[in-house]
Amino acid sequence: MSGTPYGRGASPTLLAVPGRITEIRDDAELRMAQVDFAGVVREICLACVPQAEVGGRVVVHLGFAVSVVHEAEAQRTLGLLRAMDAVREAESRAADATDQGRP
Repeated sequence: MSGTPYGRGASPTLLAVPGRITEIRDDAELRMAQVDFAGVVREICLACVPQAEVGGRVVVHLGFAVSVVHEAEAQRTLGLLRAMDAVREAESRAADATDQGRP
Protein backbone atom coordinates (compact mmCIF):
# COMPACT_ATOMS: atom_id res chain seq x y z
CA MET A 1 0.00 0.00 0.00
CA SER A 2 1.07 3.55 -0.59
CA GLY A 3 0.38 4.69 2.95
CA THR A 4 -2.86 6.42 1.99
CA PRO A 5 -6.32 5.19 2.94
CA TYR A 6 -7.12 4.86 -0.78
CA GLY A 7 -4.58 2.19 -1.71
CA ARG A 8 -1.92 2.11 -4.40
CA GLY A 9 -2.50 4.63 -7.15
CA ALA A 10 -5.99 5.45 -5.93
CA SER A 11 -7.17 8.87 -4.91
CA PRO A 12 -10.28 10.18 -3.20
CA THR A 13 -13.27 11.02 -5.36
CA LEU A 14 -14.12 14.68 -5.26
CA LEU A 15 -17.66 15.67 -6.02
CA ALA A 16 -19.07 18.94 -7.33
CA VAL A 17 -22.78 19.34 -6.65
CA PRO A 18 -25.36 21.65 -8.27
CA GLY A 19 -27.36 24.00 -6.06
CA ARG A 20 -29.80 26.90 -6.52
CA ILE A 21 -28.74 30.45 -5.61
CA THR A 22 -31.24 32.02 -3.22
CA GLU A 23 -29.38 35.22 -2.30
CA ILE A 24 -26.30 37.14 -3.50
CA ARG A 25 -24.34 39.78 -1.60
CA ASP A 26 -20.95 41.48 -1.66
CA ASP A 27 -18.89 40.67 1.41
CA ALA A 28 -15.67 42.73 1.66
CA GLU A 29 -15.46 42.95 -2.13
CA LEU A 30 -16.06 39.21 -2.50
CA ARG A 31 -19.29 38.06 -4.15
CA MET A 32 -20.97 35.50 -1.90
CA ALA A 33 -24.26 33.59 -2.16
CA GLN A 34 -26.63 31.48 -0.16
CA VAL A 35 -27.03 28.27 -2.19
CA ASP A 36 -29.72 25.67 -1.54
CA PHE A 37 -28.79 22.00 -1.98
CA ALA A 38 -32.14 20.19 -1.62
CA GLY A 39 -32.96 22.04 1.60
CA VAL A 40 -29.42 22.38 2.95
CA VAL A 41 -28.27 25.99 2.56
CA ARG A 42 -24.59 26.90 2.46
CA GLU A 43 -22.61 30.09 1.95
CA ILE A 44 -20.72 29.84 -1.34
CA CYS A 45 -18.13 32.06 -3.02
CA LEU A 46 -19.12 33.26 -6.52
CA ALA A 47 -15.74 34.77 -7.49
CA CYS A 48 -15.28 32.25 -10.32
CA VAL A 49 -18.78 32.77 -11.77
CA PRO A 50 -19.52 36.50 -11.96
CA GLN A 51 -22.45 35.81 -14.32
CA ALA A 52 -24.36 33.80 -11.66
CA GLU A 53 -27.77 35.18 -10.70
CA VAL A 54 -30.35 34.60 -7.97
CA GLY A 55 -32.52 31.64 -8.97
CA GLY A 56 -29.82 30.16 -11.16
CA ARG A 57 -27.95 26.91 -10.62
CA VAL A 58 -24.24 26.64 -9.92
CA VAL A 59 -21.96 23.65 -9.54
CA VAL A 60 -20.13 23.91 -6.21
CA HIS A 61 -16.92 22.28 -5.06
CA LEU A 62 -15.34 22.93 -1.67
CA GLY A 63 -17.36 26.09 -1.07
CA PHE A 64 -16.71 27.68 -4.46
CA ALA A 65 -19.13 27.88 -7.37
CA VAL A 66 -17.08 26.60 -10.30
CA SER A 67 -19.65 26.90 -13.09
CA VAL A 68 -23.16 27.98 -13.91
CA VAL A 69 -25.34 25.11 -15.07
CA HIS A 70 -28.69 24.98 -16.84
CA GLU A 71 -31.67 23.61 -14.92
CA ALA A 72 -31.97 20.48 -17.09
CA GLU A 73 -28.34 19.53 -16.49
CA ALA A 74 -28.67 20.21 -12.76
CA GLN A 75 -31.74 17.93 -12.59
CA ARG A 76 -29.93 15.19 -14.53
CA THR A 77 -26.95 15.37 -12.16
CA LEU A 78 -29.18 15.37 -9.06
CA GLY A 79 -31.03 12.33 -10.44
CA LEU A 80 -27.72 10.49 -10.85
CA LEU A 81 -26.70 11.39 -7.30
CA ARG A 82 -30.04 10.09 -5.97
CA ALA A 83 -29.55 6.84 -7.92
CA MET A 84 -26.03 6.45 -6.52
CA ASP A 85 -27.39 6.95 -3.01
CA ALA A 86 -30.11 4.34 -3.58
CA VAL A 87 -27.47 1.82 -4.73
CA ARG A 88 -25.33 2.58 -1.67
CA GLU A 89 -28.31 2.07 0.64
CA ALA A 90 -29.22 -1.23 -1.05
CA GLU A 91 -25.63 -2.46 -0.72
CA SER A 92 -25.61 -1.48 2.94
CA ARG A 93 -28.87 -3.36 3.60
CA ALA A 94 -27.49 -6.43 1.79
CA ALA A 95 -24.28 -6.30 3.84
CA ASP A 96 -26.29 -5.95 7.06
CA ALA A 97 -28.44 -8.95 6.11
CA THR A 98 -25.34 -11.01 5.32
CA ASP A 99 -23.77 -10.04 8.64
CA GLN A 100 -26.92 -11.30 10.37
CA GLY A 101 -26.75 -14.65 8.58
CA ARG A 102 -29.41 -13.94 5.96
CA PRO A 103 -28.59 -14.32 2.25
